[in-house]
Amino acid sequence: MEQQVQQALARFEAVVRDQLARVERMKQDKDFIDYSQLPTLVIGICGGDGIGPVITHEAERVLRFLLADEVAAGRVTFKEIDGLTIERRAAENKAIPDDVLAELKTCHVILKGPTTTPRAGDPWPNVESANVAMRKELDLFANVRPVKVPEQGIDWTFFRENTEGGYAVGSQGVHVTDDLAVDFTVTTTQGTERIARLAYEYARKNGKTRVSVITKANVIKTTDGKFLKLCKAIGEEYPEITTDDWYIDITTAKLIDPKRRTDFQVFVLPNLYGDIITDEAAEFQGGVGTAGSGNIGKRYAMFEAIHGSAPRMVAEGRAQYADPCSMLRATVMLLSHIGRQTQADRLARALDICMFEEKKLTITGRDTGCTCEAFGQYVMDTVAKLA
Repeated sequence: MEQQVQQALARFEAVVRDQLARVERMKQDKDFIDYSQLPTLVIGICGGDGIGPVITHEAERVLRFLLADEVAAGRVTFKEIDGLTIERRAAENKAIPDDVLAELKTCHVILKGPTTTPRAGDPWPNVESANVAMRKELDLFANVRPVKVPEQGIDWTFFRENTEGGYAVGSQGVHVTDDLAVDFTVTTTQGTERIARLAYEYARKNGKTRVSVITKANVIKTTDGKFLKLCKAIGEEYPEITTDDWYIDITTAKLIDPKRRTDFQVFVLPNLYGDIITDEAAEFQGGVGTAGSGNIGKRYAMFEAIHGSAPRMVAEGRAQYADPCSMLRATVMLLSHIGRQTQADRLARALDICMFEEKKLTITGRDTGCTCEAFGQYVMDTVAKLA
């Protein structure tokens, strides 16, 4: 047993040293990139696998349509990036192949399709999630997910910390013995302060009056306690904004309470809790297929659907009927992030019309509904009418 304990301690030491090195890198962070100063903005298109290439291609088609004038003038270029399939990643036993990562780093923003993450029992090696790896490699520390259902008074924006918490070293847990396995959760001062400040800045710029800090600090006292304390300290710099804090379990309950859920506006929360609760929140506006996600860093940004790669749809020959709405919502966020707010607003309005108001075409995931391409064309035709 002593040998097993020493081996576990050595693994833990490696994790700690790696995280301390990451802290030093965060201390050297520069300011956010100013897209208005770029002579040419490079948008990477990375289809992923499963239904990813289908829905990403449709989102790219809509994005090119909206940015056609800037593409023609050379102010915006697109870069197609392949190789993020589970087959390629499994063959190289890497979350992101080296050449793919190098290509991603040549882009300013990335539109990314879903990717398959192996789990126990799958026929793939235990490679890390491509999403988690990309967030860490590109330091995309903020996962931003908006949820709006006006008729129910719901207008939520979630700021989920993306690079720490329970996902920080998700593939580096330790099987100490056959009877004991240990994983790690990570909270740093620098990582917490930057996600908190981004959430409060968003609240201030968008006229929001409340930021809710979500943890389980009554039980996870060290890491969640640190996260809560630091977020509250940042909140003191924004006296016009009310800060409250909730435990994650009661928050999930209150989101389905019609009397309380309209009190929430902006959330800031650690990685694991944010992953779970944003899927719950998305159900209010029609499910994960209707929600987009932004992953924001200081140098890079990546936008994606919040659902998975749906390999069953591909296996059953139904990929062409996949719903592109989540990717199109992510495209709205991308356009807003790069300062093309007019185009973002037009696309957002077109999606509301197509998904909830006119509903001339319906996506069902099967041949009982329209194809992904047909729905994308419907959206573009609607955008054109709004011009």
